[in-house]
Amino acid sequence: MLNVTARQDLMKTIVETINVVVEEARLDFKENGLEIRVVDPSHVAMIQMEVDSAAFDTWNVDEVELGLEMKKLRDMVSLAGAGDLVQLNYSEDTGNVTMNIGRIDRNIRPLDNSTLNPPNLPTLNLPCEVKISGIDLAQSFRAAMQVGDLVNLAADPDKFVVSVSGTTDSVIVGYDKADLTSITCDGATRSQYSLTYLVPLAKVFAPLGDVTLQFGENLPLRLTFEFDDGAGSVEYFLAPRVEGDF
Repeated sequence: MLNVTARQDLMKTIVETINVVVEEARLDFKENGLEIRVVDPSHVAMIQMEVDSAAFDTWNVDEVELGLEMKKLRDMVSLAGAGDLVQLNYSEDTGNVTMNIGRIDRNIRPLDNSTLNPPNLPTLNLPCEVKISGIDLAQSFRAAMQVGDLVNLAADPDKFVVSVSGTTDSVIVGYDKADLTSITCDGATRSQYSLTYLVPLAKVFAPLGDVTLQFGENLPLRLTFEFDDGAGSVEYFLAPRVEGDF
């Protein structure tokens, strides 16, 4: 049995974040909250999301795992206005999920969970950590995307730099230590990542407050942020583009 109700903005953040990486996901409804862990088909990007049950307006759950298509959820959430409630119901008797917004009911057949196994999270020791405004970081990614699709992230104990060099143009966005919420680096480091994966995520985290970046030379990027006053959290992992290998 599943009966949960959430505000439109909460459901929108959940669905849009997961949809950055995959079109289908297994949603694990636990006693105390929602857990989702997905990896994209090319195994370049991975997301782990946790949302405490307290973030929901209604949470009546017998633990259940539901495989769902993100497009169907996104299409329904797009019909809801600010302040509207989105309700999800599931009954093993019918085997269907019912999604309700006001007078609208949509019945959705869940996917086969055996095709949606959550990935294992990587264990990483990343030497640099930068905490920055989500608005600022999103703007720097959009500026970089105007020149190329591979972004360089560089940092030392006193600054953080986002840069891209194209065939004719370049973009450099620099942040001194005073411009950042915090920065911790053992020394100078630099790595390169795909903006094709980062820019869509930036649309989600931009209005949510601070974002924390952890990275190292030719190591994966770990990007984390919270939403709904800390009731929801996201860990995003992105493989590096190692220069010379492409």
